[in-house]
Amino acid sequence: MKRGVLLPLALACAMGASAPAFAEGSTFPSRPVTLVVPFTPSSGSDIIARIIGPRLAARWGQPVVVDNRPGASGNLGTAFVAKAPGDGYTLLMAINTHTITPAIYRSLPYDALRDFAPIAKLADADLTLAVNPNLPVKDMKSLIAYGKANPGRLNYATPGNGTPHHLAMELLKTSYGVSFTHVPYKGISGALTDLMGSHVDLMFASVPSVRTHAQAGKVRLLAVTGERRSSQVPDVPTFREQGFADMDAVNAWYAVLAPARTPPELVARLNADFVAVMNTAEVKAELAQQGLQVSTGTPAQLGSLIQSDMARWKKVVSAAGITAD
Repeated sequence: MKRGVLLPLALACAMGASAPAFAEGSTFPSRPVTLVVPFTPSSGSDIIARIIGPRLAARWGQPVVVDNRPGASGNLGTAFVAKAPGDGYTLLMAINTHTITPAIYRSLPYDALRDFAPIAKLADADLTLAVNPNLPVKDMKSLIAYGKANPGRLNYATPGNGTPHHLAMELLKTSYGVSFTHVPYKGISGALTDLMGSHVDLMFASVPSVRTHAQAGKVRLLAVTGERRSSQVPDVPTFREQGFADMDAVNAWYAVLAPARTPPELVARLNADFVAVMNTAEVKAELAQQGLQVSTGTPAQLGSLIQSDMARWKKVVSAAGITAD
């Protein structure tokens, strides 16, 4: 695991004042807070943690530690937080795979619902549907028409079995009656290389990962997820604009969770602090450069999102027969 302590210069001044009490007679935090990232450095959740960590440290008057615990598709770090005390000092930087893994793994060392207290949704990341430029399609309607006219002829790449990219394509297939063949890779780089080399025909990818290739004409972007167009590729229409609004469900989202035993008063305090930090102009600007859009809400809203996504992906996984490698 990789750990990093985030202590901004402003911390010295911030430590002069006491942190607000989350319950009568107690203060939080009185020692370092750890943000557990269940993925490698430079992943989306890691980027968010390292951007907001210094701001949280200044707000709390305590160090914030980013603790990378990758492995087993995020399950190792997630299990670590599930078993941690519910005192607010160990928090999970979760992504929407939290709602997918229960459907594809026969057993997990934690319960994705019962073992966690939702704190706050933090951000969204747009996905885009990229195709090889030699494919004779220009938009979503022509892709679906071509797919139906050529069943089984097209193949699609993903960075791995059971990834959000995989489930996004399966949702497209089942929703619109097309047949594409899955070609899983071990990571996004190999998949993207083969897409540009005409070895595969299409794939879902994050906007930042394909933007420069699209500008160079090496891939064609048909649509982006989300309610509005991406500022990074403003000429690419949304799925919603093209009549495929249900594909908005494949947006990647990021959130923070606490162990289930965390007191409601502390949940509310943490939510207020994370939401305040996320909605500063500086954080919004830094995340936008990474293709991330700030999107916050209440613990109850995050809990509802987790439950609805788990139900949706369970159906998709079951229909596609997806299992963990």
